[in-house]
Amino acid sequence: MKKAALVGIGVFVGATALGAAQALQRINPQGLSTPQTYSHVVRAGKTVYLAGQVGANAKGVVAGPGMKEQVEQVMSNLGTALKSQGLDASHVAKINVYVTSIDEFRAPDVAAIRTKFFGDNRPASTLVQVVRLADPGYKVEIEAIAIAP
Repeated sequence: MKKAALVGIGVFVGATALGAAQALQRINPQGLSTPQTYSHVVRAGKTVYLAGQVGANAKGVVAGPGMKEQVEQVMSNLGTALKSQGLDASHVAKINVYVTSIDEFRAPDVAAIRTKFFGDNRPASTLVQVVRLADPGYKVEIEAIAIAP
């Protein structure tokens, strides 16, 4: 009986802690666009989800027609989103990359931008080529999952 009561209390305490850790915070940091239908950052405890960032600045102006310029802007946007949570690229555990051309994304000058941003903290990564992103001018979109300390 005592053992069952202790197990029951343990389950209750564990479930309560899990429920509290899953409260969601939705954030749209300054320096990024103001979306109407989604949040740039959603935080659930120590897990931070970053919406797909594209090669456009906070005003919606595309950085340029090339993959290189757009990847630079995407990394800047990811940095802004991470910084809003007191994080940096070293906290990123996983990225999903959507591009309109894998060949352009794998070019050495573009790969160097990614390497500079992540350094030795290379996250798990998925790369997918798509026919089109949300705007025909976009060439790349990167979403991320980070873990806060």
